[in-house]
Amino acid sequence: MPKVRHWLVIAVALFAAALAVGLTAAHTSLTRSTELSWDGHIQELRTGWLNRAMLDLANLASPVGGLAIIVLITLFFLWRRNPVQACATFLVIAVGWNSSEIAKIIVARHRPPVLYSLAPETGSNSFPSGHTSFAFSLAVAVCLLAARTRWFGLTVVLATLWTLLVAFSRLYIGAHYPLDVLGSFLVSSSAIVFVLGLWHVWIAPNLYRVPLLDRFGPVPGPASVPETASVA
Repeated sequence: MPKVRHWLVIAVALFAAALAVGLTAAHTSLTRSTELSWDGHIQELRTGWLNRAMLDLANLASPVGGLAIIVLITLFFLWRRNPVQACATFLVIAVGWNSSEIAKIIVARHRPPVLYSLAPETGSNSFPSGHTSFAFSLAVAVCLLAARTRWFGLTVVLATLWTLLVAFSRLYIGAHYPLDVLGSFLVSSSAIVFVLGLWHVWIAPNLYRVPLLDRFGPVPGPASVPETASVA
């Protein structure tokens, strides 16, 4: 878990920027027609096999699929006797992903018209895209795991492709507007920066207090949490 300078300021600024974009899109007519036009151009690409592929990809990044992936990753690190890595990776993915739910409640943007959608979804929960938030948070977590290894470059490329494909699938299916996808990157980045800062300030020094966690492997005490290099 890298250290981020001014993490609280950065997190608040990113979240505020996301809300500004979302509230403007949801409660004014400045962007809606342009966004529907972009959705329409993307949906002109629809064909049978691609429809199935995009729906399958959306299912993989859905709440059920995302929960299964988080559980498997956490269990893997616990099995490898690394409870600290299990907690860190879980928090990056879970907080980055679920931060989208807070923004959804505040912005309350309605989804695109159902007639544009391959898998109709309704309600005031369009901004930001939860699927994209999960994909982005998972990508960041995997890149952090690969940092300082020879696989880092390849991991970044694959993680970026994964995130962009999930984001594209949400527009292709017709479940979101383009700004919903942009908002996902801003909201999840805000949450992940917040987690990184809080990890060093409070979470890591107190992991030893979590009951039974040390049964899965070594957990540093309050005086033995290692310092890591700062990230500007």
